[in-house]
Amino acid sequence: MVFRLALMLSARAFMSSSPKSFMLSELSIMLKFSGSDVPSSRDPGRMLPFSNDDEEEEEGDAYARHEVMSLPDTLPKVDFMVRVRDESIGGDNPFTWATFSSEDYFKGKKVVLFSLPGAFTPTCSTYQLPGFENNAEEFKKLGIDEIYCLSVNDSFVMNKWAQAQDLKSVKVIPDGSLKFTNAMNMNVQKDNHGFGQRSWRYAVVANDMKIEQTFVEPGKCENGSVDDDPYGASSPENILKYLKGEEFDKGA
Repeated sequence: MVFRLALMLSARAFMSSSPKSFMLSELSIMLKFSGSDVPSSRDPGRMLPFSNDDEEEEEGDAYARHEVMSLPDTLPKVDFMVRVRDESIGGDNPFTWATFSSEDYFKGKKVVLFSLPGAFTPTCSTYQLPGFENNAEEFKKLGIDEIYCLSVNDSFVMNKWAQAQDLKSVKVIPDGSLKFTNAMNMNVQKDNHGFGQRSWRYAVVANDMKIEQTFVEPGKCENGSVDDDPYGASSPENILKYLKGEEFDKGA
């Protein structure tokens, strides 16, 4: 209290020459030494104790764990490295590398793109991917040209998963380097499962690269929560409701 008073009195010495500076200086001093709250730099509307740096950092970590959804208006333009069959190679494994761009997949088409945490994982393999495959004709009737499944896996894994699922309609896209996932702001850490960096589960309907509707699962977070892999908004059944003009869950 004595120290605060001394500083306030010192500030008054130049009040007449710079009244505005004095008022700001006095206010800053009073806030700092009275323990008043000030807005956090992370969120101007969120108040944190000014003087407790450890507490601010601890609360900040928890605050950053749950992220705000922010998808772009158009599908990002990136290149994907894909293993494709080339019979001219011959032998038992006639595959080679090819580069496909986002435009190769999406330009000039109305598409459903869904992205998931990983190939061969339970929800993805049991419900989501087969659900889109089994409803492919229904999607086509509703104006969808192609259905794409994207995951942060390499092309070897994605091709083998497509083979295991006996896919005929849904096409898989490998995003092993996270170029597309990062550009979509859907990258999350899943070290709690030993996954490393993966995609949060989401889907979009896009027309000629422009995103028409998003279906982002709620609770996007780093390294787990009460339910760190929700499934519902990005399901084929929910997206069909949207395409039919019915009430649907747009997710987060």
